[in-house]
Amino acid sequence: MRLKDALTRGAARLATANVPSSRLNAETLLMFALAVDRAYLYAHPERELTQDEVARLDEALVQRGGGVPAQYITGHQEFWGLDLIVTSAVLIPRPETEHVVETVLRHAAAADLRAPSILDVGTGSGCIALALAGELRHARVHACDLSPEALEIARANAARLQLDERIEFRSSDLLSAYSAAEPFDFIVCNPPYVAERDAHTVEAQVRRFEPHMAVFAGETGLEIYRRLIPQASARLRHGGWLVMEIGHGMEPDVRALLGTWQNISTTLDLQSIPRVVAAQGNESC
Repeated sequence: MRLKDALTRGAARLATANVPSSRLNAETLLMFALAVDRAYLYAHPERELTQDEVARLDEALVQRGGGVPAQYITGHQEFWGLDLIVTSAVLIPRPETEHVVETVLRHAAAADLRAPSILDVGTGSGCIALALAGELRHARVHACDLSPEALEIARANAARLQLDERIEFRSSDLLSAYSAAEPFDFIVCNPPYVAERDAHTVEAQVRRFEPHMAVFAGETGLEIYRRLIPQASARLRHGGWLVMEIGHGMEPDVRALLGTWQNISTTLDLQSIPRVVAAQGNESC
């Protein structure tokens, strides 16, 4: 089978299975099956695939047609320009979460913090911690997660990106493994924020394949924020920042939970949806 025919056939199969962006998905899976980049696909349309390559592509198409996210099939996802390993043990990093990184960098620059101490809570794949460690070369970065499997993936990503000596990983239920004696300049978190009662609104592939504990927070979706905010207030330096990703429509409730925190601000995503809330701690919050 020629490469161009495999691509056409793959896109048609995915379209029949109602996979959105079927052509793009077919390209991604073909690149995976051949271990090549997108430019190669279009530079060698007449190349004949081997039997092993056809079999590998067919297996990937079957999985994607069954709803498995392409990232879990290929084992990779890009975030902040970084190539990250992902498995079903971790949430797939989304472009919207890059706004968390942008917010931290903006506040660090405004305060002229060249070597801030940062804690990424619920690190998952490690995407936020790794992006910040890469941008802030003198930062002291910590990352934690309750899932041993997620921590294994995060550590693997740190090693691949040669950032393992820059980040300390720890098993922790939110901030339980950290004391007020080791305060941070930034505590960042992309928590689970989907309410269990709203599970029907979530894409089927997210419900079926991404880790439940990384997506769903409880009955209201605010459960993690209610626990995290008071814990963070005790573990931030005076004037330190708590930076959190939020779900659609959650901004008023999260702002209310922050109470007396100072300089509360919201960052909008590219669709003008409130995506990140940042707040500055003080001794009374």
